[in-house]
Amino acid sequence: MTRVLGIDPGSRVTGYGIIESDGSHSRHLGSGCIRTGKGDFPSRLGEIFHGLVEVIEVWQPQEVAVEQVFVSRNASSALKLGQARGAAISAIVTRELPVFEYTPAAVKQGLVGNGRAEKEQVKHMVQVILGMKQKMTLDESDALAIALCHAHSNATRRQLERAR
Repeated sequence: MTRVLGIDPGSRVTGYGIIESDGSHSRHLGSGCIRTGKGDFPSRLGEIFHGLVEVIEVWQPQEVAVEQVFVSRNASSALKLGQARGAAISAIVTRELPVFEYTPAAVKQGLVGNGRAEKEQVKHMVQVILGMKQKMTLDESDALAIALCHAHSNATRRQLERAR
């Protein structure tokens, strides 16, 4: 079983989810959100960095999957999201963990079968796959979806490498 940390970066709320998976069977270990305060933007980036360092120290993941930036029409929002993602990746690489990146469409396609699925559909599939009954935020379910996408993709990659 591999312990995977999934991260859904955001400048105000960064979701994280921890699973253990062998690629076929996965179980939820923990999830939550890092909510930044009302400080200036550099301070909020620091909160994301330090919050994820703490998550990594507590849960000791072996691999980390991060959602790639979705570029919308608002360039300012996309830039802030990219900077939040950079703070998250910096926390990961300072702990010398491998980083894997997935587009939002790839995560949705992998879990729901539709790259344009709604967030609620993704949340429902996360709950079904992990057998979860408790309530969770969309940021948590997105982070868990990223972790699941990685666990399944990585298991397939390993099988292909063994077959060669």
